[in-house]
Amino acid sequence: MQLRKTLLVGWVSVALLSGCSLFNSEEDVVKMSPLPKVENQFTPTKVWSKSVGDGVGDFYSHLRPAWQDSTIYAADRFGIVKALDADSGKEKWSVNLSEKTGFFSSNRSAQLSGGLTVSGGHVYIGSEKAVVYALNTEDGTVAWQTKVAGEALSRPVASDGLVLVHTGNGMLQGLSESDGKIQWTANLDMPTLSLRGESAPAVAFGAAIVGGDNGRVSAVLMKEGQLIWQQRISQTTGTTEIDRLSDVDTTPVIVDGVVYALAYNGNLVAMDLRSGQVMWKRDVGSVNDIIVDAGRIYMVDQDDRVMALDTQGGVSLWRQSDLLHRNLTAPVLYNGYIVVGDSEGYLHWINTTDGRFVAQQKVDSDGFLSAPIVASDKLVVQAKGGEVYSFTR
Repeated sequence: MQLRKTLLVGWVSVALLSGCSLFNSEEDVVKMSPLPKVENQFTPTKVWSKSVGDGVGDFYSHLRPAWQDSTIYAADRFGIVKALDADSGKEKWSVNLSEKTGFFSSNRSAQLSGGLTVSGGHVYIGSEKAVVYALNTEDGTVAWQTKVAGEALSRPVASDGLVLVHTGNGMLQGLSESDGKIQWTANLDMPTLSLRGESAPAVAFGAAIVGGDNGRVSAVLMKEGQLIWQQRISQTTGTTEIDRLSDVDTTPVIVDGVVYALAYNGNLVAMDLRSGQVMWKRDVGSVNDIIVDAGRIYMVDQDDRVMALDTQGGVSLWRQSDLLHRNLTAPVLYNGYIVVGDSEGYLHWINTTDGRFVAQQKVDSDGFLSAPIVASDKLVVQAKGGEVYSFTR
């Protein structure tokens, strides 16, 4: 079955990540849970909202905003990138990275994807056209742009003078922060069939830890791009191709020398950072990034259960199952609550102690795909249609 990652947007992403049938008919494989009834203990306050282009539309693209120094940076798939004042939402600058085709023709989409990263004086963003851009934070002008090995589906990560890019064909590349020149390329290997998306690397002690479509987590020496160790956390099992998907598309989390990683059809695993040796594993999977905080792991599994587990062995502390198949975003921890968005445009606020709902609000009819971010004292989230919202609690 010679299906590559680029062919999977239309069916694997929809079938696996939307919770709906391939044909959107009444014969859905799974049903979205009805909206749970929540008696709000408080009402989050909307501070501002601002449109940033047309968002991602029906494309599976996690264009998550970024924040630094009282500025929110956000983009749409077509190529619009904006800098917004974090307090007021007022636009500081706006640039358009779409390709000009002629005086009388419409521009071609830049196909921006994977989310933004801001570090130092640059905003980094990649595209499905295998281009990574560095924009000056001051005015949005392009400092450099580099053609990389494949689609840049995850957000770039800046560390130790490098910009790390994990491409859709299984390559991890280190680019110079100053000029974008490729310093090294590491081949992480990939199977014939995989989900639409890639793990963004986590960095610690001069190493980049990154998940791969082959079910492995790899540690790569950032100085030279050499492989330090690899550990498989997902085995290809099952009778169908979909059952055998083993992607590790979530970003690993490193805390106190322990790497926490999560596969789609695999395990939640704790590994020793130095050796990659598995310390414990739990049979649960997801494509959503996890949170590790104060001895707990917070996650949304592949069926949209929100869960809290203990970091000492993966023991379940609580499970919230009233949002099944509502296509939840990855969770974010804000002011002591877990917050997730869903495909119908609701934000759900959950008590971290027992998993009970504490608030719920309808925000945007286009729904959410990318996770909210915390920007100082504000919660910021971008809807699929491009609208960016800021809330306080």
